[in-house]
Amino acid sequence: MTSFLTKDFLLYNKTAVVLYEKAAKDLPVFDFHCHLVPKEMWENKPYKNITQLWLGGDHYKWRLMRMHGIEEERITGKAGDWEKFEAWAETVPYLIGNPLYHWSHMELKKYFGIDKLLTPATAKEIWEECNEKLQQPGYYPRDFIKRSNVAFVGTTDDPVSDLRYHKLLAEDKTFHTTVAPTFRPDGALFIERPAFMSWIAKLSDISGIKVESFDDFLNGLQQRVDFFHEQGGRASDHDVQKMVYIDTTKETAEVIFVKRLNDETLTEEEILRYRSFLLKELGKMYAAKEWVMQLHIGAMRSNNTPMKEKLGPDTGFDSPGDSDVAEGLSRFLDALETEGSLPRTVLFNLNPKDNAVLAGMTGNFYEAGVPGKIQFGSAWWFNDHIDGMEQQMKSLANVGMLSHFIGMLTDSRSFISYERHDYFRRIVCNILGEWAEQGKAVNDIEFLAQMVRNIGYENAKRYFLTRKGGIENGNSAGASKGHSGAENDESKTAIR
Repeated sequence: MTSFLTKDFLLYNKTAVVLYEKAAKDLPVFDFHCHLVPKEMWENKPYKNITQLWLGGDHYKWRLMRMHGIEEERITGKAGDWEKFEAWAETVPYLIGNPLYHWSHMELKKYFGIDKLLTPATAKEIWEECNEKLQQPGYYPRDFIKRSNVAFVGTTDDPVSDLRYHKLLAEDKTFHTTVAPTFRPDGALFIERPAFMSWIAKLSDISGIKVESFDDFLNGLQQRVDFFHEQGGRASDHDVQKMVYIDTTKETAEVIFVKRLNDETLTEEEILRYRSFLLKELGKMYAAKEWVMQLHIGAMRSNNTPMKEKLGPDTGFDSPGDSDVAEGLSRFLDALETEGSLPRTVLFNLNPKDNAVLAGMTGNFYEAGVPGKIQFGSAWWFNDHIDGMEQQMKSLANVGMLSHFIGMLTDSRSFISYERHDYFRRIVCNILGEWAEQGKAVNDIEFLAQMVRNIGYENAKRYFLTRKGGIENGNSAGASKGHSGAENDESKTAIR
């Protein structure tokens, strides 16, 4: 029983087929936002089995297994790896219409050469074939990255990380993919969380600046921004659950900070004022370094309290929120623009009702010589399916410039999630091919092919790694090592 994955999967017109073969098929991957673990890349150890590679930490799959009625023991519990894989195989046939139905089979075909449907009847055979291959050379973490032609990986990193493995990877002349840290200061911004004080202690230790005042705190964060930059970091990332901005003075923010240090209860307005001030201060730090700021807006997290207490956050109990974003986002970006400190910014929404808001917002702020300074980020999380990707791109095209779009990211913890880029590129080719054949766009294959290349790779590369002085060369820890494993050591100079 072969799968449904034909050569022309998702390509429904002749022009789309031509564009995919000519421009998309062999593009490198610029994965500017993911949750891969640098330590796993550095150690490059084989996985014991497909469950550890495929299901470990993947709350997308966990969520669907729960919807299918699988008991938690076989999802995140003490059941064996085979039992967990078997539970996933029981779930997959019921996922028609969900992108995981496509991605799962694409990954089996791409990385293991298995072109058959995953079902309870085929589960044992696929389990054994995958596990046998995973013990062979060519199936280790770095091999999956190389096979996917990944030029750049942007990991997600706590500011209190020492970035040890980023440094080791950068120094490794046998590994030809840039692995750059991304500054994710949730610990600093969410002042109301119980872990805030322990995070402050970690910041003191790692920065060498004992945090006893608000100025100490800001100086410690600046030290970490500087350190990330030295290690090749060129981006930040933020979880913005509610996009509220209240203009707040430093003096007011300092009073709130001191109250928290003294373990006093904060009001909701104080929390929002503190977060507004600090996010703006961080934005100024990013602009000074010419970083990209990413805002992931609208996740309503940990909705199931008993399961959060049992398993912790990020375990599959999140969903889109419905709070208003337009006014707060506009005020925040305008506050930075007014001070001349608005960095390049990528806006992601979890609720598709905000597509028009974010697509429209991209045209409100600009910088001469920087195409698409404010970006409407790719369809994210609950939106990264066919309809979501098409709607996001069409919303952007309708009111903005799809040509300057920076394209897809994996947002994944798995080394074989890179087929999502191929999925996305097929959808791009199909949209452009359809428009061309309907007479809505120029039917110029060379022009459209370059547009595909730009959206699929070149725009992101330029956006994240170009500085005001032009293309920057250097040998920093985060310097690029080329577009694929075929590059030589000289390609460690930056592709910025």
